[in-house]
Amino acid sequence: MVTINKSTFSFLSELKMNNNREWFLENQLKYKEARFNFDTFIQKVIDGIVEFDPILKGLESKNCVFRINRDIRFSHDKSPYKANFGAFIVRGGKKNGEKFAGYYLHIQPGECFIAGGAYMPRTPWLSAIREKIDDQPEQFKKILKNKEFIKYFKVLEGEKLKKPPKGFADDNPNIELLKHKSYLVMHYVSEKQIIAPDYYSHVTKVLKAMKPLNDFLNDL
Repeated sequence: MVTINKSTFSFLSELKMNNNREWFLENQLKYKEARFNFDTFIQKVIDGIVEFDPILKGLESKNCVFRINRDIRFSHDKSPYKANFGAFIVRGGKKNGEKFAGYYLHIQPGECFIAGGAYMPRTPWLSAIREKIDDQPEQFKKILKNKEFIKYFKVLEGEKLKKPPKGFADDNPNIELLKHKSYLVMHYVSEKQIIAPDYYSHVTKVLKAMKPLNDFLNDL
């Protein structure tokens, strides 16, 4: 059975305390072992998702896992590395995150979660999502009120506009749903849950409950 190892968290904790190139180079073996563990787990998750979302068939973890190096060009924080591992499982790989809703896994000491949906979609996609919600509000609300969905996700996450988006009236009965700039859901988990033998099973249940939302956001 593929699991996330405790040593993977130990590496991330140590990296957070020693976030510099010298330490990282001295601990390349630890990094490679932790990264291999995470990559292997993500591939197992992808293969599990394919059973209920076959459009992802053939997707490889290497196309979903984010680099550990940070882009520090425009950041005040010049720490060169992320103290987390993250993967966005979406058709075509993480590069398509601006085009399609997908499934995201994040592990970091003190902040672990399973998430998904559409993060800051570009204007054409966001406009299409809003139009679909306006046309089919009951279908969208039915997804959000589904028993399996509510079991793992309480509310839609993501930034919202303060005013109605262009083209929608203030008194639109679904205006609060239409104000969203992202359509995200998040399910927080503990480190103890993640290193448990049944975590893979838990992940697949959570992602399966998320699929109807992703389908709604993608089938435009």
